[in-house]
Amino acid sequence: MADPLLKLAEQFLDHLRFERRLSPRTTEAYQRDLQRFCQWAIDQTISGWDALTQQQVRQFIAWRHRNGIAAKSLQRELSTLRSLYRYLLRERLVSANPAQGVRAPKVQRKLPVTLDADQLAQLLDNPENDPLALRDFAIMELFYSSGLRLAELTSIDLGQIDMDDAALMVTGKGGKMRVVPVGSQARQAVQRWMAIRGAMANEVETALFVSQRGGRLSQRAIQQRLKHWSKQLSLPQQIHPHMLRHSFATHLLESSGDLRAVQELLGHADISTTQIYTHLDFQHLAQVYDQAHPRAKKR
Repeated sequence: MADPLLKLAEQFLDHLRFERRLSPRTTEAYQRDLQRFCQWAIDQTISGWDALTQQQVRQFIAWRHRNGIAAKSLQRELSTLRSLYRYLLRERLVSANPAQGVRAPKVQRKLPVTLDADQLAQLLDNPENDPLALRDFAIMELFYSSGLRLAELTSIDLGQIDMDDAALMVTGKGGKMRVVPVGSQARQAVQRWMAIRGAMANEVETALFVSQRGGRLSQRAIQQRLKHWSKQLSLPQQIHPHMLRHSFATHLLESSGDLRAVQELLGHADISTTQIYTHLDFQHLAQVYDQAHPRAKKR
């Protein structure tokens, strides 16, 4: 009873690994979702993917919701099922996609936390010159200058940054490549780091940013270093990589109003993902209005 479900799920995961070349982390997320669903389907005596109905998909989502699973997680699980069925339809292994049209509970979208210009100056205008500080501030400048994701920054190799053109080639989600500009402050910070990188890096290491052991710096290590500088500089909140990416997007949108350009720079596949920053921009405009409009002020 379990074999048809698990066999085709594993076939789909191989498709993600070897044909679509998704990252191991993304593939593992798909695998966890499918294992959870397969176990539920086995308990419900569902014989195969072609036997699953839309009503049963709704039952699964309702069961997960009753067990306290967040709406965002349920949306991801539904997306996993839809992707699986698109693959099965393409391979002519099923005749319909029962996950299509099933909706998860609505997600309450939280606005991203950002830093203002003064907080960024407090973080980035730092005179320390030891090797670790030079590396860390080059990392933070790049995050804010180019709006990078954490995984994008850790994957940067030496040949991907062009100082003459002030451009950086990054590999985003799904292995998609994009070119992003690098600001003058970030270029200076990276050049200061490059001048002493050779003393820390292993001879054959290609990564732009390396650890004290000489190998590529891990995502976890970068998170820890930003946490360290948050405490060291007595910032009012803990800094994390996405906060710098959020700040980049918000400040750029406030200044330019060009949502499409911000979408391209962030590497968002769907502009609806970028639109959350318009809410932040509106909050800023509303504050200006409240402070400046004669009829908005409290008497």
